[in-house]
Amino acid sequence: MNENEESALQNSPRESNWKRNAALFMVGQSASLFGSMLVNYAIMWSVTLETKSGIMAMIFTIASTLPMFLISPFGGVWADRYNKKLLITIADASIAAVTLVMAVLFSFGFNNPALLLVCAVARSLGQGVQTPAINALIPELAPQEHLTRVNGVNGAIQSFVMFASPMAAGALMAAAPLQTLLYIDVVTAAFGIAILLFLVKTPRREPKPDAGAGAGAYFRDIRDGLSYIGKHLFVKKLILLSAVFNVLVMPTAALTPLQTARNFGDETWRVFSFGFGPEQRLAAIEVVFFVGMALGGAVMGAWGGFKNKTRTMAFSTFTFGFFAAALGVASNFWFYLLCMGLVGLFMSMFSAPMMATMQANVESEYMGRVFSALAMTSSLTAPLGMAIWGPLGDVVSLNWIILGTGISLFALGFVFLFDKVLLEAGGKA
Repeated sequence: MNENEESALQNSPRESNWKRNAALFMVGQSASLFGSMLVNYAIMWSVTLETKSGIMAMIFTIASTLPMFLISPFGGVWADRYNKKLLITIADASIAAVTLVMAVLFSFGFNNPALLLVCAVARSLGQGVQTPAINALIPELAPQEHLTRVNGVNGAIQSFVMFASPMAAGALMAAAPLQTLLYIDVVTAAFGIAILLFLVKTPRREPKPDAGAGAGAYFRDIRDGLSYIGKHLFVKKLILLSAVFNVLVMPTAALTPLQTARNFGDETWRVFSFGFGPEQRLAAIEVVFFVGMALGGAVMGAWGGFKNKTRTMAFSTFTFGFFAAALGVASNFWFYLLCMGLVGLFMSMFSAPMMATMQANVESEYMGRVFSALAMTSSLTAPLGMAIWGPLGDVVSLNWIILGTGISLFALGFVFLFDKVLLEAGGKA
């Protein structure tokens, strides 16, 4: 066995314990995510209720997203340079420390909304470091042939957390002060950190030569990462198509509550002879959407998708687009709910094979920077999509917008189905 083969063996997940490692990692990160989502909802709702100001809501949105966008390139560099497990731990611990300070201040009566904005900025910075490191660590925990299943299970768990956290946050805020939710987040973060540090085992990595710590060295690494993306056509295409997908999906993901209010607002939805009003209809579409997403992740965890992961992305895009378009013509609320659940299911079946394709094809030394570029693109395309479709929805029927974007998404599926570069990359995942 030569030196390269020995190194590859040391750096690959061991078949005997990879399932345990991956499961422990997902349990710890999901617990931390649950606490984080509780606090995110608590901060957002507290700022809204305390200030009742559209300007403050805008400032909060910027504070929650812009720091993550700005630090993500450096987070990608750090994920490629340093121990990913320690990097995730440091980021999570830093967020928890800021949250703990805020909880103590609120406990002593210092409940200025400005403190919540500080907390939002700190959390956004931490997430910008965590996200590329987490995505780059998964290939070290699971064999390449199981990456789609692992990403699918992880997506299902995250969808369940996204479904449960707003309900839990609402119940807790009705029964306890804000600082209680902040303390819960600190506890869940400590739980996640303990599991990651003491129970999750990662393959031994050879230390990398010192690449320099100055600003010039970091920007050089960022430039090298961009150059790597520029030289690999499948990476460029996946990032670009992911951006197009995110823009086209925004009407279905964000404007369906408004569509529901406009289309079904004058009706009473009857279930088992009990009448349900507008609020219950809005809650219902959120519930079935997140349940669909969780089921989609579970399906990917059990099935793993087609042998070529690009064909799985094509299948997901076709089916998502079809049922999204159906939302634009649905006149019966039960049918609308069914389509909404299927939209959630097939939407979650897109991300798992895409992540697996990236993880299987990108060299490990560039993994963090590629995923930071993907995270930055996602953080830009979501508000861009809302900037396009939100104002347009006030002058054009939302039914036409959702129908049109659904058809466009269906057409996008043909790109995945016939693009040779993407099919070649998907065949290696």
